Amino acid sequence: QVQLVESGGGLVQAGDSLRLSCAASGRTFSSDAMGWFRQAPGKEREFVAAISWSGGSTYYADSVKGRFTISRDNAKNTVYLQMNSLKPEDTAVYYCAATGAVGAGNLLRRGNEYDYWGQGTQVTVSS
Repeated sequence: QVQLVESGGGLVQAGDSLRLSCAASGRTFSSDAMGWFRQAPGKEREFVAAISWSGGSTYYADSVKGRFTISRDNAKNTVYLQMNSLKPEDTAVYYCAATGAVGAGNLLRRGNEYDYWGQGTQVTVSS
């Protein structure tokens, strides 16, 4: 029911910042929890960050805690990922995802909890 489109990726140098956006179309965005995942070539998809439907709870992977911030604007049907102090190991395709699950909490760290996925946006960080 929900379609997601990521944007904002690009090529940057270590220490730079980027802000990714994920725009939703269809219905139910305002009641969905949202997550960001990433996948580097030859590696498994990994959790990055998640936010509850109200924006009141956020979750982060240890590798990005203190550097990345997830937020949402339900009036614009958009979720954001602000990425600061980027490192070469952050290089990956970044995907946003949505789930209608209620009270999922830390289960939002698991990709199989999500119902909808975007097409991804490439982030490349050079040293």
